[in-house]
Amino acid sequence: MSFHEKSLWVMLIGLILAFGGYFAVVLPGHTLEVQPQQVVLFVVAVVGLVIVQIVGQSIVAILDRKTGTDERDRLIALKGTRNGAYLLATGVFFALCAAVWVPGNFVFAHVLLAFWVLAQLLEIATQLYSYRRGV
Repeated sequence: MSFHEKSLWVMLIGLILAFGGYFAVVLPGHTLEVQPQQVVLFVVAVVGLVIVQIVGQSIVAILDRKTGTDERDRLIALKGTRNGAYLLATGVFFALCAAVWVPGNFVFAHVLLAFWVLAQLLEIATQLYSYRRGV
């Protein structure tokens, strides 16, 4: 695996751990409005994600000194970004619909956050698939 591919795996695992845990705690029994303790949990999830990224990326950098990118890496990143952007745009539309039809801000905020996380996961998954496929 290349340096960039290893880095993508670290990002994928970090996102799943941080926001999977966040949504598992926050979604059951939610209220109409975002509560202060949910904001604290969000901050904890972000800090956890940052810590996982710092540790993981440091380990990958120490183990693999070759960090150069080529045209193939840029093309794969572009395909991943395109797919993630489509999903994020869809999520923004759904979040705006939720803001109009559902009272409170909890659903709006979490639909938007969920689609952002899903868009990131799709972007990373597309890139990993492209590396495995050899595009």
